[in-house]
Amino acid sequence: MFFIPENCITFVHTNIVTTNMNIEESIKNTSPLNPGTKTVINIMYTSRHIEEIAAGNFKEYDLSAPQFNVLRILRGQKGNPANLSTIQERMIDKSSNTTRLIDKLIQKELVNRRTCEKNRRKIEVFITEKGLELLKKMDPLIENFNNHIVENLSNDELEKLNTLLDKLRK
Repeated sequence: MFFIPENCITFVHTNIVTTNMNIEESIKNTSPLNPGTKTVINIMYTSRHIEEIAAGNFKEYDLSAPQFNVLRILRGQKGNPANLSTIQERMIDKSSNTTRLIDKLIQKELVNRRTCEKNRRKIEVFITEKGLELLKKMDPLIENFNNHIVENLSNDELEKLNTLLDKLRK
């Protein structure tokens, strides 16, 4: 099931909100934007749009997007622990409070934390079997969601978009 924010609906296609508006229409801008400004605003606006829709999908599983991100990072460790700094550097949202996220995931029994045997000042975090099972259940839904978000782009366009986005971060 996909969550659709009420204020974003222009038309609905396969449970995902899409719109025919360009960025100027979406933000109700009345004067032309220079290409650089238009691009940055468009990226930020699109990012927020996707985040709003995705948040509804995570809510169904009592997760936030950053908590989901932590679970995926820990699953990627393939049974090895991760310390807080490793998790923080791999987070999509670097401003997330990693300690608080870990604490909430521990309460939900999705991760465990223990003191590192080699360095008692270090905390190691592991994903639990319950956390792995939750991700396994969510994987097809998230994959479907991601595919719907980009369904209007060809594989060549997706490759080009990824190349351009990577280039922006350099």
